[in-house]
Amino acid sequence: MDTKRRRQRLSLDLLKGFEAAARHLSFTRAADELALTQSAISREIKILEEQLGQPLFVRVHRGLRLTDAGLELQRAVAGAFELIDAATDRLGAGVRAETLTVTTSAPLASMWLVPKLTAFFRLRPDVEVRCIAVDHKLDLDRERIDLAIRWAAPGSTPPEGEKLFDMQRFPVCAPALAGDARRPLRVAADLARHVLLDLETTTGQGQWSDWTPWLQAMDLAHLKPAGALRFSHYDQVVHAAVAGSGVAIGRYPHNARQLQDGTLVAPLGSEATLEWGSYHVVTATRAAGRGVVQAFVDWLREEVRQDARAFQQAGAGRAARARRSRG
Repeated sequence: MDTKRRRQRLSLDLLKGFEAAARHLSFTRAADELALTQSAISREIKILEEQLGQPLFVRVHRGLRLTDAGLELQRAVAGAFELIDAATDRLGAGVRAETLTVTTSAPLASMWLVPKLTAFFRLRPDVEVRCIAVDHKLDLDRERIDLAIRWAAPGSTPPEGEKLFDMQRFPVCAPALAGDARRPLRVAADLARHVLLDLETTTGQGQWSDWTPWLQAMDLAHLKPAGALRFSHYDQVVHAAVAGSGVAIGRYPHNARQLQDGTLVAPLGSEATLEWGSYHVVTATRAAGRGVVQAFVDWLREEVRQDARAFQQAGAGRAARARRSRG
């Protein structure tokens, strides 16, 4: 009889949690990825450390760092998962759809990219698109993401990649609000008669307000509106504007669909447009040779061209609707 005690095998579920935490260097982001709680990930890591008899992470300022043992286990687990992925890809060839992963900001994803993905699926039903909407920059290779659509702030160095479009910002509202004779909305100073719908959030540079840079650019930094409603997500701002709750800062191309179908109008016209950076498509190094990635980029280019044509053609119509709504 063999008297040697066999070391307990590590649970695959525990290793999945460890791999995500090691990749993100964050229990919270690992929990978000695996649809678990932060405390559940923390417990899983504690169990692993107890089974191995040594720590895998140490806490540092605002984050985590892998110990030597953690680094060794991460290399082993990542390699094993890659072997498993490769094997399942081979076994599922011809049965499972090819997957493409794209990331962009939450506003652009919800307002522009996601509504268009049905059109891409009609073009390429063999491709399964995974969209990651986050407002911080992800490491494409480490996160196994094929491409990103990234914003470059005005005056900043654009990311390596191809420019897709410039971003424009201007006031928008529901047609009925633009046509309210009791509160004309013909010039920027008329905003004092209206409720402003604002996106307020915290960025790496501090507090952000959608209206502040636009008002400053129009020399209206001290404008006192009739009221204000503040939201933490841009799609909430847009829904409130469509419902007639006030005037919002519109974004192109984010609001191209609402401007084309007339659920929103730009009552102040092109004179009130503020150029605000640009969006660029960046392809991960490891994904550059994939045909499906190139097909997706080609499709993005065509969508941008179609939006630009429709936006220009609708310009005269938007102006005409605004004039009619003013009476």
